[in-house]
Amino acid sequence: MKILAVEDDAVSRAVLRQALRKLGHEVIEAANGEDAWKLATAEHARVVVSDWAMPQMDGLELCRRIRKAAGADYTYFILLTARDATGENQQEAADAGVDDFLTKPLDIEELWTRLRVAERILRYATQVRQLEEMLPICSYCKKIRDDQNYWQQIEGYINERTGSEFSHSICPDCYQRVVIPELEKLKHPAK
Repeated sequence: MKILAVEDDAVSRAVLRQALRKLGHEVIEAANGEDAWKLATAEHARVVVSDWAMPQMDGLELCRRIRKAAGADYTYFILLTARDATGENQQEAADAGVDDFLTKPLDIEELWTRLRVAERILRYATQVRQLEEMLPICSYCKKIRDDQNYWQQIEGYINERTGSEFSHSICPDCYQRVVIPELEKLKHPAK
C-alpha cells in the first residue's frame, strides 16, 4: 500500500519510513504539511501517517484539506503525535477528520494493527463507492431507478445529472431487425 509519511523531524521521519517499509509498504515522504498536501494530491496515497505539530501546516489542517478535496477514493488518515491521548486531543483530531490517533514514540506493532484496520476500511470504502456508482436499470423497459426509488427513463435521469440532451435515432442493427420487418408488414398486410 502507498503511504504518505509526514514528519518535520528528520530522525522521526526516518524511523517512520523504516517502520512502514519493514511492514511492506511503499513510502512517500514530506517534511511539512504544505509539501504533504502537494504530494497527497499528486501521488494519490490512500493512507497518510502525519505528525500533528509541524511548520507551515499542521497535521490537522492537512487532514481538513484532504477531507475537503475528497475525490473518488477515501484517504485513511493516522495522526502521530507526542501529545497525550487525552479526550480533548482525540476530539480535536476527530473533528478535523482524523481516522486514527497514535502517540509517540512510534510502536511498530501498534502501527501494524492500525494499518491493517486502514486496509480493511479502504477496501470497504472502495466496495461502497463501486456499489453507489452502479445504476439499477430495468432489463425490459430500460428505466433507471434513482436515489428516491423512482423509476424513470434513462434520458431524464442523465439529463437531470449532467444537463445532456438527447436526440433519438435508429441504429443499423435495429433498422435491419425491427424497422424493415415492420415496413414489410405494412406493405403486405396479413389477409
